[in-house]
Amino acid sequence: MADQFDLIVLGSGPGGYVAAIRASQLGLKTAIVERESLGGICLNWGCIPTKALLRSSEIYHYMQQADKYGLSVEKPAFDIEKVVARSRGVAKQLNQGVTGLMKKNKITVYFGDGKLTGKGTLSVTKDGKATDLAAKNIIIATGARARDLPFAKADGKRIWTYRHAMVPPEMPTKLLVIGSGAIGIEFASFYNDMGAKVTVVEMLDRILPVEDADVSDFMMKNLTKQGMDIRASTGVQKITDTGKGISAEIKDKDGKVTTEEFSHVIVAVGIVPNNEGIGLEQLKIAKDQRGHIEADEFCRTNVEGIYAIGDITGAPWLAHKASHEAIIAVEHLSGGHPHAMDKLNIPGCTYCHPQVASVGLTEAKAKEAGYKVKVGKFPFIGNGKAIALGETDGFVKTVFDEATGELLGAHMVGAEVTEMIQGYVIGKTLETTEAELMETVFPHPTISESMHESVLGAYGRAIHI
Repeated sequence: MADQFDLIVLGSGPGGYVAAIRASQLGLKTAIVERESLGGICLNWGCIPTKALLRSSEIYHYMQQADKYGLSVEKPAFDIEKVVARSRGVAKQLNQGVTGLMKKNKITVYFGDGKLTGKGTLSVTKDGKATDLAAKNIIIATGARARDLPFAKADGKRIWTYRHAMVPPEMPTKLLVIGSGAIGIEFASFYNDMGAKVTVVEMLDRILPVEDADVSDFMMKNLTKQGMDIRASTGVQKITDTGKGISAEIKDKDGKVTTEEFSHVIVAVGIVPNNEGIGLEQLKIAKDQRGHIEADEFCRTNVEGIYAIGDITGAPWLAHKASHEAIIAVEHLSGGHPHAMDKLNIPGCTYCHPQVASVGLTEAKAKEAGYKVKVGKFPFIGNGKAIALGETDGFVKTVFDEATGELLGAHMVGAEVTEMIQGYVIGKTLETTEAELMETVFPHPTISESMHESVLGAYGRAIHI
């Protein structure tokens, strides 16, 4: 006999475990299936432990800049093993926290490989033993993994994915990063601050290509100023492990191919959905051309009773998107009436140095969509708090619909912008116009005043520039 539940969640990342908790709160008997560690990639090998690493590199950077603040630090140094150990400790603490939440909410946890075996049924296999589960509803939250290059299979020695880069067997001396999305730029920033010579190559014509063009241009210049070698419109054609390092054939924007030597390489060219071996074919669950499960605005698949959330459903591949979809799916399957997800209200953050954050349409996308726009831009050099902090590299850019005053998008670079972006996210969610934002009182002195000035600037009313 199968173990009976109201809901089974396949995968325990920030989508899966949130779905299980919300279901339990609504009185549903819930099971969650996980093949590795509770919390999924995000808590164990992604969002959180990378931020712990970046915090270490940030402090090390400030140690080296101490003289600018009238301070003295003798011979700044680091122990990479201790830096990594701290990061792993943070991940362990959060994994234990999710374990505690499962117990608190009386959620049954099954460890093993989960596979859909029929409508409303799922089998969990561990150590050759199978356990059958059954439920009226099932949520698929299996996430995604790093994409390999066919000529650069990650081995954890010289060729790394993000997972290897978090637990390096040694400190790179000369690092090649392939791909300039959030993952690539975050690791480039970490290793650059820790003293490695970093080269970043990007096939598209600018780095951080999903961001506003002004953000990409600023970051290109800023990272170059920090000592990185940044190359856009450039591809890697071949990677060879020489035993002492990596030999890479790199084709530049003019078609010239050079062979260059590096100690290590990080492959950060995107992710692929974890859709294999989970029974999608048996139930004929629809997928798109890239293998992502197709789900509607309430996270329903084409098969009744089967929902899908998070990275398995495609972009944006963000933990907070998965968590929000979890709530939508559970409240829908339990008979509620949740608001559908509006992807234009999902913020994106890159935790490099300086930080990058955005929400909504870029200026170019807004114009492509037919809007006549008003754009405001305010540099951190005009902000008193930023000057006091010694963090004047950055700006805030806002994009409005000229006809209605609707906030279409916001784009930020600089210190703590990943914390500040939520102000604009709330504004967009509440359908705020420039009028409300102009009338909002911002505390002084704060970097967030730059947000206000950017809005004012879009209408020719900026004060401090």
